[in-house]
Amino acid sequence: MSRLRHALASLALVLFAPAHAVEIMRWERLPLSVPLVVGYERVIFVDRNVRVGVPASLDDRLRVQSAAGAIYLRASEPIEPTRLQLQDAETGALILLDISAQPGEAPLEPVRIIEGESPAKRYGDTGEERPVPATVPQSARETPVPVVLTRYAAQSLYAPLRTVEPVNSISHVNLRRDLALDTLLPTLPVRARALGAWRLEDQWVTAVRLTNTAAYWIDLDPRALQGDFVAATFQHPDLGPAGDSHDTTVVYLVTRGRGLAQSLLPTLSPVDAALGLPASGAAGRARGADDAQ
Repeated sequence: MSRLRHALASLALVLFAPAHAVEIMRWERLPLSVPLVVGYERVIFVDRNVRVGVPASLDDRLRVQSAAGAIYLRASEPIEPTRLQLQDAETGALILLDISAQPGEAPLEPVRIIEGESPAKRYGDTGEERPVPATVPQSARETPVPVVLTRYAAQSLYAPLRTVEPVNSISHVNLRRDLALDTLLPTLPVRARALGAWRLEDQWVTAVRLTNTAAYWIDLDPRALQGDFVAATFQHPDLGPAGDSHDTTVVYLVTRGRGLAQSLLPTLSPVDAALGLPASGAAGRARGADDAQ
């Protein structure tokens, strides 16, 4: 009987012992409201490596720390409703938090954010629902890789962070900003400067800013580009005169198997344009050369 009473007492301790509650929030592409208590830290578990985007207005009022899939928020004074952005470091996917801070006497429980319904098919996905073994060839993407890369690069440069469409497996590539681009458009009076580069599978896209140095309008033609490119897309079809508000644009250059630096002249092997001429044209070129001699 004594052993029975001891067992019941132990069970009661287990059943009624205080537990550390965790608030579950489900991310379904709608901003999540996360209140804070001034002076107390609140932990948010996201179970992924994320970057936290914090408005500059909160620099002196909100302490933000991130480690091993957990984010620690501590407000030092009241904060009006403000939006934070959590971006997955691998996929670029966003989670939006609407935080606010008010005085209180006790801290709030931690928050765990879980995914809602299965996400819709993303732009540029292969259509595979789960990873496949390395020995199995990957399915072709629904959208060609050059299109996916160019769209992602354009959004990354010009669109707000929250609107950039995540693409699985895309990665940012380190790029020399002083990369010499004098041979890119040798026939046009433009100044070129590399802005950024991204990679997906075996292809790279490099964004290059073009600035007109002449006092007249310039039409941009991809055929004037010199290099080994899979695709080239101009942000605008022409450039205004130097000093005009339209004198600058961006060209997106897609290369395969290597970056832009290895796809430009004179890195590439010299090409004899006469090899593409008909036999008669090549003979005429040879005769002309003999006559000149």
